[in-house]
Amino acid sequence: MATSHVYSVDLLNRFCNDAFQKFGFSAEESKIITDVLLLSDLYGIESHGMQRLVRYHKGIERGLIEVHAKPEIVFETPLSAVIEGHDGMGQLISHFAMELAIAKAKAGGMAVVTVRNSNHFGIAGYYAKMASDQGLIGLSMTNSEAIMVPTYGRLAMLGSNPIALAVPAEPYPFLFDASTTVVTRGKLEIYNKQDKPLPTGWALDERGHDTTDAARVLKNIVGKKGGGIMPLGGSTEQTGSHKGYGYGMFCELFCSILSLGMTSNHTHIGNKGGTCHGFMAISPSLFGVPEEIKAHFSAFLQELRDSDKAEGQTRIYTHGEKEVEARERRLKDGIPVLKNTLLEMKELSEYLGLDFKGYFGALEEGEHESLY
Repeated sequence: MATSHVYSVDLLNRFCNDAFQKFGFSAEESKIITDVLLLSDLYGIESHGMQRLVRYHKGIERGLIEVHAKPEIVFETPLSAVIEGHDGMGQLISHFAMELAIAKAKAGGMAVVTVRNSNHFGIAGYYAKMASDQGLIGLSMTNSEAIMVPTYGRLAMLGSNPIALAVPAEPYPFLFDASTTVVTRGKLEIYNKQDKPLPTGWALDERGHDTTDAARVLKNIVGKKGGGIMPLGGSTEQTGSHKGYGYGMFCELFCSILSLGMTSNHTHIGNKGGTCHGFMAISPSLFGVPEEIKAHFSAFLQELRDSDKAEGQTRIYTHGEKEVEARERRLKDGIPVLKNTLLEMKELSEYLGLDFKGYFGALEEGEHESLY
């Protein structure tokens, strides 16, 4: 079997929507969740795309995700809000939260909305983009299960804690979305599956020493036995570790602290997720004429692209440029689905009573091994 097959966006959209409705979500809710996942796939971020279906299904079965939970505003001012997620689906809670931030920013110039007791929300960039699509500056972030070891520590205390920023610009918006750890946990899982040693400078063992043993690090994270992934900048101040650690704390402040939710080191214990998010929307009109600010920023982005290239290099990218090109390419040519993901979708379809062949066609000989 090929390592991946390519399917149209329309087909994957139909499958994901049908699957989420089988999970118990309404048609409108399924559309929102699917939109978040498929934007990730369109951007080429397969780790957060439709392959997450199995993780979410297992989360629902374990009681980690409450299908019928609704987000509740528990504190509010004209410029802010705190939302209780009641262990609901992260994408639905986050979509609600950013829509609220956008509405408040349009009315009052800016807004900060923080969320507690949610679950995995997909890519942070989706929600920041919601704001930029409406002419606002958008920020989004989330904490997660603890995987980051603080500078000079030996126990994971913070999550991957990604931060995303989206700003209107031409010919396409600026979109920055990155974890505050050197790599994400998913990278370690891939190296572990391939039985490959980790690059030096990624992870720490239970004593706080650099290690290349992916299986050991992953086992320690799950068992909370010490060790984990380094902050951006590595493990010492000389290489900038304190900067990544600080960015992780920035995220934690706007997610778990202001919401009075669970900090990363207390999430995902037993069958409780407790994930917290933070969202901001800012109107450029607070600082002048939005179109003039947009044109000013767009000119600087173009100067960056046109600036002198390093020897042997032909292009400088600005953040979000690669994602726009990947989306255009995949809308036209389709989205590749990895073999393992396809096999997971087959077993999930059988469990849910969906016609797998009707969506993806028949599997080739030797493609029937169970992975789910």
